[in-house]
Amino acid sequence: MDLPMKRPISGDRRTHYRIEARNLCYKISESFDGLNWFCGGGSSKRVPKFILKNVNCEARAGEITAIAGPSGAGKTTLLEILGGNIPLRKISGQVLVNDQHMIEKTFPRISGYVTQDDALFPFLTVEETLMYSALLRLGGGRKEAESRVRKLMKDLGLEHVAASRVGDGSNRGISGGEMRRVSIGVELVHDPAVIFIDEPTSGLDSVSAVHVMSVLRRMVISQGKTVLITIHQPGFRIMELFDRLILLSSGVVMHNGPLGHLEEKLKLATHQIPHHVNVLEFAIDVVDSLAMHTSETFNKLHYQQNKVENQTIRAQHIDTKNEESISYQNSRSTEVIILGQRFFRNTFRTKQLFATRVIQALVAGLVLGTIFFKTGNNNDKTTLQTRLGFFAFSLTFLLSSTTEGLPIFLRERMILMRETSRGAYRVSSYVLANTLIFLPFLLMVSLLFAASVYWLVGLKNDIFGFFYFSLIVWMVVLMSNSFVACFSALVPNFITGNSVIAGLMGCFFLFSGYFISKKNIPNYWIFMHYLSLFKYPFECFLINEYGGDPGKGRCIESKQGVCTTYGEVFLRQQDIKESHKWSNLAVMLGFIVGYRILSFVILWYRCNRTRS
Repeated sequence: MDLPMKRPISGDRRTHYRIEARNLCYKISESFDGLNWFCGGGSSKRVPKFILKNVNCEARAGEITAIAGPSGAGKTTLLEILGGNIPLRKISGQVLVNDQHMIEKTFPRISGYVTQDDALFPFLTVEETLMYSALLRLGGGRKEAESRVRKLMKDLGLEHVAASRVGDGSNRGISGGEMRRVSIGVELVHDPAVIFIDEPTSGLDSVSAVHVMSVLRRMVISQGKTVLITIHQPGFRIMELFDRLILLSSGVVMHNGPLGHLEEKLKLATHQIPHHVNVLEFAIDVVDSLAMHTSETFNKLHYQQNKVENQTIRAQHIDTKNEESISYQNSRSTEVIILGQRFFRNTFRTKQLFATRVIQALVAGLVLGTIFFKTGNNNDKTTLQTRLGFFAFSLTFLLSSTTEGLPIFLRERMILMRETSRGAYRVSSYVLANTLIFLPFLLMVSLLFAASVYWLVGLKNDIFGFFYFSLIVWMVVLMSNSFVACFSALVPNFITGNSVIAGLMGCFFLFSGYFISKKNIPNYWIFMHYLSLFKYPFECFLINEYGGDPGKGRCIESKQGVCTTYGEVFLRQQDIKESHKWSNLAVMLGFIVGYRILSFVILWYRCNRTRS
């Protein structure tokens, strides 16, 4: 694909940015220092391992700067530092933007960072994905967002797939090259002057890779953007689109400048480039021969010589604590509305979360209703135990059936951390929007389950009893949803999350009072009885069925025609009071709110740690 290689026109009024690194060093702490000390290894200091060593490089406006090198050379680390994803206090050296120290909290406003992984919502269309990003990042209303999205899709060559869903591994959608361009578009909606892209051609075929790079080249020429990318082994056609190259080896810059200069350097080093191998590929193979120092020697010299310099630079970083904090483009209420709309579309298009959940509630209610059909017609101990078993199994089903939302929560967490790190919206807006969208959805699921099972089982023949039963079911599924949302914010992956949630649910069921009464639970385990998500709805089911004025005269167990146990007496035997009917609902509401608040705190900490 031939493109004009001219520079941006001088009449462009955009502010152009030059990114520069001076004497940049970044080291990681030793993983086993604490273990070494604990095992008696002494307090001997070890030379730290440097990922980047005395890096000097620059990226200019109107140019594509590529960071290349073998695996483990520090390409992504350098890109993250220049993009503001690694706090400056953790490095030594300087990162300058137009010859001024980078302001970490405001730099995301003028830049966009595209990670190597495409973290997108698979059930949104291409246009919807870009539109929601524009609504959150621009703050100028829907008309401005629509105008920006139309222009962006034209620039990225996505107009023909605007109405197609993004898709993922299990849901067919757009191609890999188109998905990569969508990821780039998400970070370009606010028209950043600086773009950082980690491996833009990774996983793409040669045609798609050239297309993606040609799009970036076109933007550089027409808009004068500063583009930095990392790349492993580009082909000839892609190399022609680069203006500058930063070649790394073991964290050391081997070359910083135009690609033609690299070829001259190789010739001066008496290397003969084969005709069938491009310059960069050959340079990566022989990069060690260009090095001036070995890694071990550099580590020792740098650690001793630059100790004073590091303290001075870090003091400068501390002085920047008065920086202006990130200002959001929308009010909190507007963010909740936009995120709520996005949640609504995702929820109702996710079959395993919506259609499967609805069918599951309806079918489970009918199956349970036919199994426990009219179990309350006899007044004997077996009937009572059967009714209690129905309540217990219903709670087990309701509390465990919402764990299928765990992988969806985990996927959304990745997108949340990426978007909030760039200042798109507040974490509190995300949690609130998520909660509000699930309220009506889970209410519908609760009514379907209650309507299909209540009358079949033959529970108390009272319309108010039915609505109270439905309310309990709604509170139960909301508790379970909030519980899963909380632990999805905490656990690292699906396997760990599923194990933790299943284990805790089992403990809650064990200490609910169904298997072992409260008075028989050991004192050191009694706290689990009060933390159990099963305890409070189980008591509410019993109060609804055997409490109130009808319960005083309702015989639930008799011998030889003489009633031995009335509903009121049975509740007293279970240490359940009539007043618990509403106080238990208040406790369940407290669990819902508490788990949501805890989810917010964990997510806020994760996102804040990522940002700072």
